[in-house]
Amino acid sequence: MTAFLSTGSRDAKIILVLAPGAGAPASSPWMSKVAELLAEVGLGVVRFDFAYMAERQRTGVRRPPPKAEALVGEYEAAVEALRADGAGRPGSRLLIGGKSLGGRVASLAAQGLFDHGRIAGLVCLGYPFHPPDKPQQLRTAHLKTLSCPTLIVQGERDPFGGPSDVAGYDLSPAISVHWARDGDHDLKPRRSSGATLDGNLAEAVQEIMRFAGRLV
Repeated sequence: MTAFLSTGSRDAKIILVLAPGAGAPASSPWMSKVAELLAEVGLGVVRFDFAYMAERQRTGVRRPPPKAEALVGEYEAAVEALRADGAGRPGSRLLIGGKSLGGRVASLAAQGLFDHGRIAGLVCLGYPFHPPDKPQQLRTAHLKTLSCPTLIVQGERDPFGGPSDVAGYDLSPAISVHWARDGDHDLKPRRSSGATLDGNLAEAVQEIMRFAGRLV
């Protein structure tokens, strides 16, 4: 059974489900900070780990994660469990997403869930458009036809896909991208840029709120 970490009210008008990246759990400081910032502006945030990460947490043994496609069923099951518990009830909206791998898995699940009225939108934080240093290995095929409203928050220096990369992709018009100033894969800028991680996260939260507000 999926264990959920909740931040903010489960009765919020907008509930955002987040799964973490491949290297850190849903309880990581980065995920916790983002959840707290979103809760401060009124979103309810629910985080969960895929089974491989939960096993890693229990045993301390680090094994490579399964392929993203193999995790889609777990994400869909988490959504159904939350809906059975009242998330996405009339008058509220359920969004899905995640950090890096978690966002990619959510993006693979999003169209089916959206078509069946299970979710209202998708939020990806640091989407892995391609592996670092391998820009030819794109993970964008399903993003070309996606009709689920989608927001991608991406650092300008993200090695998994920066502005010059993304500008050449044939992405669906349902997808909007917010660029975090000089941000890396965690949206963290270099000190010399004049930007700060706190500032980039605050702007990301504002963009997520604007995006979510359009769906209510």
